[in-house]
Amino acid sequence: MPSDSALRIVWIYPDLLSTYGDQGNVLVLEQRAQRRGIETETIHVRSADPVPETGDIYLIGGGEDRPQILAAGRLRKDGGLHRAVARGASLLAVCAGYQIMGSTFGGEEGQPVDGIGLLDISSARGPARAVGELVAEVDAALNIPTLTGFENHMGVTRLGPGVKPLSKTIVGTGNGDGFEGCYAGHVVGTYLHGPALARNPGLADLLLSWRVGDLAPLDDTRYEALRQERLTTVLQQQH
Repeated sequence: MPSDSALRIVWIYPDLLSTYGDQGNVLVLEQRAQRRGIETETIHVRSADPVPETGDIYLIGGGEDRPQILAAGRLRKDGGLHRAVARGASLLAVCAGYQIMGSTFGGEEGQPVDGIGLLDISSARGPARAVGELVAEVDAALNIPTLTGFENHMGVTRLGPGVKPLSKTIVGTGNGDGFEGCYAGHVVGTYLHGPALARNPGLADLLLSWRVGDLAPLDDTRYEALRQERLTTVLQQQH
């Protein structure tokens, strides 16, 4: 458990990267922590503000090309996110935010744009937009259920040796290489919207556990039934 009172959740650049409802990830983390009696404090960091280094869990969402380029430049200059992760903070980066974490990503005309180098990945524009449901089996080491979500991106992401694939794609495109997302230490990158944590509470609990330790179980019976129903429907539609 963080040493000083509340669990600090930091939502990075909602004025630039919050196109597809990814702020829902913040709400899910708040709820799942509070249901366990864990006090939370949420900090919304706009793009003109410095990124605080003392947060526990950092979240960054998806967005369009120009805001993505602007966000990458400001994060590189700021350096706060690097320092927070070096201190042991957890991070979930989604879609455009995921691409920013790497060395490069594709700009408005497909030109390479510098990322912030927090993950050993590089991204570029793919041949076609990936749009639709995404289902992927998670790396067994993480011990969380099958991921589901919605993807809407042009990116193709190459993983370097410094990261591991988050999951193996069953339905959808993901990184474009048969895998979806990646992770290294307590940093997770993914193309999943939905929002990702609303559709995958196991992933939310993983982020929480990295900062809090062992978590008390929650009664997710009804939610899990709905999740399984959605998963079955998506898989059946592929046959």
